[in-house]
Amino acid sequence: MSDPALELWLVRHGETTHSRDGLLAGWVDVPLTDAGVAQAAAVAPLLAAERFDSVWCSDLSRAVRTAELAWGEARRDPRLREINFGRLEGLPWVTLEDPLKQALISFSGFAPPGGETIEAMRDRVHSFLAELTPGRHLLFTHGGVIRALTREVGEDSFLPTGSVVGLDWTARTLSFVRTQDGARPPFVAPSRRA
Repeated sequence: MSDPALELWLVRHGETTHSRDGLLAGWVDVPLTDAGVAQAAAVAPLLAAERFDSVWCSDLSRAVRTAELAWGEARRDPRLREINFGRLEGLPWVTLEDPLKQALISFSGFAPPGGETIEAMRDRVHSFLAELTPGRHLLFTHGGVIRALTREVGEDSFLPTGSVVGLDWTARTLSFVRTQDGARPPFVAPSRRA
């Protein structure tokens, strides 16, 4: 008999001024824009008929507000935060030095000054996932977290704000991807981080 499945539904928070304007936003606490509020509300119909064993969100306001608009109450956990960009927080993507850009694009070897590595962020998220019981869990989180987890199921993409991804975490397979426009984006490394 196989182990009970662990299923994850991952929702990337709605648009912020930082995501809209191409600024790095990790642990900086930026609110949703009006468009981000609309994106979060647009996720609600997708979730309305679903049942989850638990609902969680990052403790940053953009994820908390997305959870409130798309679902309702969610438990907060800082381990679901975006990567900590350290001294790069708030900087425009276009101003980063090429080695930092390439490391972030490849999602390997990225170590922002005063921040955390991708590996450290992944370990933090894994410590959270290790505490989940088998079943279906809804997580409102960030683009970097979702990318780290989808890479572990053989997919690689930085999804737009308001996207929803389903993973069979036990089997390490992608179940679905839904974006605001209904299209499934190609899973390729992004040319820039927004």
